[in-house]
Amino acid sequence: MELLEKKIEEAKITLVKQGISMGMDYGKYRDLVRHLADTKQTTGLPQSEANIEYTQLNDRRMRRWDKTFKLPETVEQKVSSISSRLKFLVLTESWCGDAAHSMPIMNKIAEANPNIDFKALLRDENPELMDAFLTNGSRSIPKLIVFDADLNKIIAEWGPRPSIATQMANDYKTMHGTFTPEFKQDLQVWYNKNKGENILNDLVGLLPLE
Repeated sequence: MELLEKKIEEAKITLVKQGISMGMDYGKYRDLVRHLADTKQTTGLPQSEANIEYTQLNDRRMRRWDKTFKLPETVEQKVSSISSRLKFLVLTESWCGDAAHSMPIMNKIAEANPNIDFKALLRDENPELMDAFLTNGSRSIPKLIVFDADLNKIIAEWGPRPSIATQMANDYKTMHGTFTPEFKQDLQVWYNKNKGENILNDLVGLLPLE
């Protein structure tokens, strides 16, 4: 059993390294989403009207987060002290509302330390990697993988939602069986009211802080 687990972990590390080498930096991803929003397109299939509209909405969301979110000074000091060479690799799509809220915060963390490299990949173009990091058997995104290049080890996974939002979603699904448009709207309201605090706390909790 231990040998099998070791082989599975080695295979995942190989996929993650390949993903890092192919990934877009955050600036390129933002340029992509902005271009898709402007030209009424979306990543992934199908090119549905709904996904195009979500891409346009997410471009506006990310622009707002990019401009307004600031790391608290205490958090910035902790992140900047990390000496390990970390790789953030996130699987996403332009239509994903949860990703639009969390990716700008991931980027702010990465910007606080030159030892942290942040790359993004599109889920539907990387099914083998995605299937190695499922959430409860689902290809849920965003999925963040944190890789320590010094240890050659995957040290954390996160996604698709911050811990409080995950509990909200689980409770709602238990009670109602599926997510309604009303719940999805309520979730977006929560993201705005929380101002990224839960996302930041979750992400910082993954890091090897000294």
